[in-house]
Amino acid sequence: MRDRAKDPERHAKRMAAKQKIMQERIANAQNEQGVLLVLTGPGKGKSSSGFGMVARALGHGMKVGVVQFIKGAFSTGEEAFFRDLPGVDYHVMGQGYTWETQDREQDVASANAAWDIAAGMLKDDSYDLILLDELNIALKYDYIDLDRVLDDLQGRPAMQHVVVTGRNAPQELIDIADTVTEMGVVKHAFKDQGIKAQKGVEL
Repeated sequence: MRDRAKDPERHAKRMAAKQKIMQERIANAQNEQGVLLVLTGPGKGKSSSGFGMVARALGHGMKVGVVQFIKGAFSTGEEAFFRDLPGVDYHVMGQGYTWETQDREQDVASANAAWDIAAGMLKDDSYDLILLDELNIALKYDYIDLDRVLDDLQGRPAMQHVVVTGRNAPQELIDIADTVTEMGVVKHAFKDQGIKAQKGVEL
């Protein structure tokens, strides 16, 4: 079977058929609007993917807003790189992971302060893309009112893109999203080998 798959003529026919299908899909995809993307699941790469989209948007000359809800207790490479770039409005509002703060009142106050910033961006059509990093964690622990979040997301400008990251995305958020990706774990260096977080990979 695999030898047949390697046949040049057979491969060319298969790719031509695929090309036709993709061209038809592209031709039929005429809607242009802002999209809501949710990156969730237990696997690594949710924030990394979100910041990849930040870089992509900046490459197109777009204005970007970033609000980090949890990772504020330690410096990261993405903050060091993106914070002072033109076209980036960057806010780190969290006080670290929830098991580090051990103070619910503080976590609730920090999360709601972060959402106040995010809500302002969601009302401002000068922002082309907004990354709400680790918002799902704040929603999981009920630090922010979910209905308020959903209302603000649905009321945003028509062409504004939003990326929400964090494991355990609530079903209500998934329901209103345009694209949802769930990242799974196959292996993880920390869990499986005890390798600490590395600069350029996790930090």
